[in-house]
Amino acid sequence: MRTYAIGDIHGHLDKLEEAHRWIAEDRARVGDADAPVVHIGDLVDRGPNSRGVVHYLMRGHEAGKPWVTLKGNHDRMFTGFMADPDSHDPGLRAELHWIHPRLGGETTLASYGVERAGERLLHDLHEEASSKVPEAHMTFLRGLPTSFARGGVLFVHAGIRPGVPLAAQSEDDLLWIRRDFHDFRGDHGHLVVHGHTPVDAVTHYGNRLNIDSGAGYGHALSTVVVEDGKVWLLDGFGREAIRPNTA
Repeated sequence: MRTYAIGDIHGHLDKLEEAHRWIAEDRARVGDADAPVVHIGDLVDRGPNSRGVVHYLMRGHEAGKPWVTLKGNHDRMFTGFMADPDSHDPGLRAELHWIHPRLGGETTLASYGVERAGERLLHDLHEEASSKVPEAHMTFLRGLPTSFARGGVLFVHAGIRPGVPLAAQSEDDLLWIRRDFHDFRGDHGHLVVHGHTPVDAVTHYGNRLNIDSGAGYGHALSTVVVEDGKVWLLDGFGREAIRPNTA
């Protein structure tokens, strides 16, 4: 039972393409063309080519590649803005807006040819964005699933609410949760692979695996393979074992 997973992309098409090259090389080594590739969410914001990332993933899905692309909180903020410029995601602090430099919405819009987002009125900005952001991209992002389970492993963007069955998890938690999930040391019933909270390197906590290594802040986009309960980091040199750190 083999599954590949790629961390938070945040508009870095070059890093995404490189990750898929590493996966292709690993597939060739092990002779497995069918294992799914899970993209853990946060396709957009901060990086220079969010449009390119969305287009790349759409093309892969349309071509029937064995890919799963999950929804991240940044993806939901983007679709929320496009539906209503005054929208405010419930997981976001009250004083922030998707266009705020800390969140990266301005760079996403720039990739679609909508410039100077931080200097303009929201409704003016929204009018131009509505004419330049393809509706097909919005349809794709809105329709993304929030979880994927396979072989004793659960893939979600941010994490899960401990003790709550998957079917009863709220989308807000799956896209935004941090402390209550991170602090829980018990058994979730499966290994939870997630992103959302950047760490210096892929970290295995025993009951969860964080694969967001900060691509949105100029760091690496991490790629892993989970196989029969074991985890490896993939790079241009092959596999490196990631062992649980339960300290």
